[in-house]
Amino acid sequence: MKFAVDRNLPLPLRNQLHGLIEYGISCGELAPGEILPSVRELAEMVGVAPMTVAQVYADLKEKGLLQTRPGSGTFVADRQSGGATDPTKHVYLYRQIDNLIEQSRKLGFQPTELIAAINTRLRQSDHGPARPRVLVVGLFPDATRSYADFLGRKLANHARVEFTTISALEQNPQGVLEARSADLVVTIVNRLQQVKTLLPDANVMAIRFTPSEETRRALASLDSRTKVAAVSLFPEFLPILKAGIERFAPHVSHITAGTMDMPAFRAELAEADVIIHATGADETLEDSYPQLPRIEYRHAPDEVDIERIIIPALPS
Repeated sequence: MKFAVDRNLPLPLRNQLHGLIEYGISCGELAPGEILPSVRELAEMVGVAPMTVAQVYADLKEKGLLQTRPGSGTFVADRQSGGATDPTKHVYLYRQIDNLIEQSRKLGFQPTELIAAINTRLRQSDHGPARPRVLVVGLFPDATRSYADFLGRKLANHARVEFTTISALEQNPQGVLEARSADLVVTIVNRLQQVKTLLPDANVMAIRFTPSEETRRALASLDSRTKVAAVSLFPEFLPILKAGIERFAPHVSHITAGTMDMPAFRAELAEADVIIHATGADETLEDSYPQLPRIEYRHAPDEVDIERIIIPALPS
């Protein structure tokens, strides 16, 4: 991965560097186990103070995205699954039964109704084993639904795929109970710790999300004279967003980037021919600049990680 801050972006260099690494890991630019430059090397590479790099590394280690190996350097952390912590199958089974009983009570079911429902499901299972349940946990409902649809097509013969969002889990205890019963929970790399905290008993894994084929085609089709304004909800995502546009539309030379709360950037927007917005940023645009065409910079689950991480983790 190329480590380069953009001094034309209205974003502090420390935030840019933090975003380059964090979203570089989430979007597949940096692989698990990959070694990063030393503090001094990276400081010289991007032209910032060593203390700035050290602070960024420390923040990302705290989030579980980086790890330090004494004498070897700083590496992208391996993505480990967080399966159930109970030492025996019976204890884990009883915990799931307890959750089911608690959930049924909250829904107003009587014990006899719960038993009848279990017996019905048992009879249905005699016709063949149920496919494992995979739950995709994302940030934005529409985008997360698209991730689940994509994953569902890839896992059609292996599992059934559902989705929810982090905010939905935070606001709905009932949703947490249902999520904890999934055979596998899949999320974004830089949200892995957050989801594990919300679902401590679940088998949580993180995969990379790379720019979708639709996004790549849309960017490649832009006219070279197009003035592009790139909008992100998260300022730290701007360096990766702008670099991605430059990669998939290398013929476009006029690209500005910012967030809607940056006054100078709003002036740039007024001069743009097209808006390219990161997923989730469409809400901040609201009805602004209705005359400008928009392209969503959307991601999709990485197919290599589906084969390498998800499928082997599914119950046989």
